[in-house]
This record gives sequence, structure tokens and C-alpha cells, in this order.
Amino acid sequence: MRTKQVNLLITLVAVALFSFSCFCIYRITQTNNRLINCRNHILEFKENMLHLRNKTEKNSQEMMKVLNRIKYEITKRENLSGNLVAQKADILNKNETVSNTFEDLKFFFPHIRKEGRIYPDVIIGKGKTGVSFALGISTVNRGNYSYLKQTLTSVVSRMTLSEEKDSIVIVSVADSNEDYLHSVVKMITRKFKRQVRSGSLEVISIPAFLYSSMLNAKHLAEASQKLASWRIKQVLDFCILMLYAQPKAKYYLQLEDDIIAKEMYFTKITDFVGNISSNNWFFIEFSMLGFIGKLFRSEDLTHFVRFFLMFYKEKPIDWLLNDIFQVKVCDTGEDLGNCIKRKKQIRIRYKPSLFQHVGIHSSFPGKEQYEKKI
Repeated sequence: MRTKQVNLLITLVAVALFSFSCFCIYRITQTNNRLINCRNHILEFKENMLHLRNKTEKNSQEMMKVLNRIKYEITKRENLSGNLVAQKADILNKNETVSNTFEDLKFFFPHIRKEGRIYPDVIIGKGKTGVSFALGISTVNRGNYSYLKQTLTSVVSRMTLSEEKDSIVIVSVADSNEDYLHSVVKMITRKFKRQVRSGSLEVISIPAFLYSSMLNAKHLAEASQKLASWRIKQVLDFCILMLYAQPKAKYYLQLEDDIIAKEMYFTKITDFVGNISSNNWFFIEFSMLGFIGKLFRSEDLTHFVRFFLMFYKEKPIDWLLNDIFQVKVCDTGEDLGNCIKRKKQIRIRYKPSLFQHVGIHSSFPGKEQYEKKI
């Protein structure tokens, strides 16, 4: 009996232990699952945080790149703005001097005193300055005849590259015919691309309002009036071209649109000017015909222009060039022989001529000229 009771007790204890063990295993398993779940959550959280950090770092890097780019663009624009301001100020300073020079025209021509800034229209140009020589060519429409392309070809092709770099050729279209202006621009941009790109060849156009009421010669007969108006306009054309060219170069060489420059003409001019022993010259003639091939110091151009404008209705410009010697050099009542001697000392002539006149059909309608040897 006692043994049965002991066995029953043992059985009960064993069941209890088994149940407890099962319970403990269940709890442990449940806890382990929770731990595993917890660990998985932790790992997932860590992974998300790592991903977020990587994404944040990437965004931060992208943001830094954007900020650096913005900073670079701001700095670039500030520098560019500063350069433009400086360039604009420099241009304004230069143009102020030029504009002031052109303001002299208002003294001689009352009808333009109400106009604002007086300045030619720059059709082709890069503002080239600081060169040794400016070559001025004034051109007008001659109808079915044109020598400009031939003239320009000889002028620019007979320079070396270094001479081209140290010079500027200025073509002034002194004609109100818009079609002629467009034809000149078209020809130059096609034929002389390198010179246009480098700024060594410019094209300007003279505003028509500058000529209004200047060309009248009503006291003459109709035929004589047309010829006088043509001569008057020619003086004005040259004067405006001179004033435009003055600040660009040390020397100014006057040419026309119907000449041929001879081989090595530019080299001969620079060598001749550089070897002149006396600095007391008024101008140098590299051609004996008319106003062609006359070389001036740019600093003297304003004085010449003022003299030409005082008498522009009286004589052609090459005659006025002779008259200015009479005024500048010869004293009243002086012996003519002494005056001529002094004129030879300051009016230097280069021989032989470096330019050949080829234009048979004059810029004056209907006039033909066969004088070629210059």
C-alpha cells in the first residue's frame, strides 16, 4: 500500500516536472522567438539607418556639388560682371574722347546741334586699337562700276601677317544707298574672313543726317552745283573717317576705293617712316595724285579736320591741304622762295609712288578720269 502511494507520488512529481519543463521550454521558445524577432527588428532598423545614412551622405555630397557649382557660377558671374564693367568703363572713356572730337562738328554745322551722340555706325568691327597704322578708305556707289574689291585685295594681301596685326583697314561707306552698303558688307565678309575675324578690317557707315543742308551750293548753275556738292561731300567724308580712325593708331594713311597698292608697299612705308631723321614733318606723301597716299600723325588729324571744315565749301580737300601749308608755314609778306624751302622740309615726298590709280569711272556720276600714274 505504501509502495503504491510512493509510486503515485513519484508519478505526480514526474508529471509536474514534465509539465513544468514543457512550460519552461514553451516560455523559453517564446522568449527566443521574441528575441529573434527583436534581433530581426534591430537588424532591420540598423539596416534602414545605414541605408538612410548612406542616402543622407549621398544627398549631402550632391548638395555640396550643387552648392559648389552655384558658388562657382556666382564667382564667375561676379568676375565677368566686373570685367564687363571695367571694359564698359574703358570703352566709355575711349568713346568719350572720340565723341568729344566728333562734337567739333556741331560748331561748324548748326543743324546737328540738337542731335545726341554723333558717331558713325560701326557695321563690322571689333574695336581694335593701339596699332601703328590705320588705313582709311571712303567708298560710294559708282553704279555698274566698282573697284573696291580690287583695292582691298591689294591692300590686305600685300601685308605680312605681323603688319596686318599692327594695322587696321577702315572702309567707310559714305552713301545713303542701303543696297550698296549691304553689297559692300556681303563682299567683305565673304572675301576677307580672316581680317574681319581678327578685327583688322572694319566697315562703318556715315549717318545721312550729317549731310543734311551741308551740300547746298545754290549760288552756282545746276551742273556746277552738282559738282560742288560732290566735292563738298567728299571733304566731309574724309573728315568723318579721319575722326573715327584717330584714336585707333599712331599714324593714319588716306587711301581711296579705286587704287592698287604696290608690292611690299606697307613694308616700305614702315621702313621709311622709321628712318626719317627729323621729326618735324607735317605729313608724308606716298602718292602725288590728289589726296591718295597721304600719311598723317593721328595726333595731328584734329587740326587738319578743323581747317578742312572751315573751308569745306570753298575748295577740294587736296587743294585745302596745300592751303594749310600756306597758313601754317608762310608768314605774311614773306618771300615766296623762302616759304617753299620750308615747305619742302616738312612736306616729305616718297618716290616712286606706292599706289596706282585705276578708277576710270569717277564717283561723280558721268565723269571719267584717265589719270593713273601717281
